[in-house]
Amino acid sequence: MIKSLRDSRALLIMILLLAGGQATAQVPPPTVLVTIPTAGTLARGEYEIELLMQRGGGILGRLAVGFSDRFTIGMSYGVSNFIGDDMLGLNRLMPEAQLKYRLYDETVTIPAITIGLDSQGRGDFWEQKISKDTTGEITIDMARYDVKAIGAYVVLSKNWDVLGNFGSHVGISKNLTEQDEDDDFNFFFGFDKELSPSVIVFVEFNAALDDNKIDDADIQLHNLTVGQGAGYLNAGLRLTMAPGLYMEFDFNDILVNKSTVSRFSRELKVNFLTYF
Repeated sequence: MIKSLRDSRALLIMILLLAGGQATAQVPPPTVLVTIPTAGTLARGEYEIELLMQRGGGILGRLAVGFSDRFTIGMSYGVSNFIGDDMLGLNRLMPEAQLKYRLYDETVTIPAITIGLDSQGRGDFWEQKISKDTTGEITIDMARYDVKAIGAYVVLSKNWDVLGNFGSHVGISKNLTEQDEDDDFNFFFGFDKELSPSVIVFVEFNAALDDNKIDDADIQLHNLTVGQGAGYLNAGLRLTMAPGLYMEFDFNDILVNKSTVSRFSRELKVNFLTYF
């Protein structure tokens, strides 16, 4: 853990040095923090291409398009072991979907309110049926990501000018597309803070209430175990590399909610944002 923290401090110093020469570019308000959605949507005619490099050599690509100033539609697709010498694996045959519609715009006193759907989880996708024999035991059909998708959600966002923009976000959600023995409602919240015209920091918490029930020691899916009840605390730092080009360094599962890992993971995300 100490070595991991030292490596992370060194990475943070490098990031800040890279950001030093980018002070003239502007980071747009986020539509997603590290993993959770905000009430923000893309403008009409705007599109975003995102590439996320995950642990284990996985890569996740996403394309989102603003059909109007209120409605954004997107799709994503992930591949495991993209980098490395292990067998290349596809998460699912069909791409995952992202839909967002802003019901109410933010005012001085009222937050923006957006409804949406995001079926893209994080990590590898697992499909397996676990059965115990006739002694009174469980059968579990499992079809889910390492970290389950947000699913259908409602999110509220409010921004303030506090030495640069400060945005807060809170939402509730229910996963409709993945299968295990836990189908509870979930909640999440987070904030973004503009540190300079070209640097923005994210902090978020996903309670993962739909990912903490299966605790039978005999139920194992290779390297997949469910969360231990602590939720997922994530942080990220986004910098502007050029107009419309953004690089993000993410730190996921800081509380080490997954029992199969001993430290949080580091990910790299690249975003390209422009207009048709």
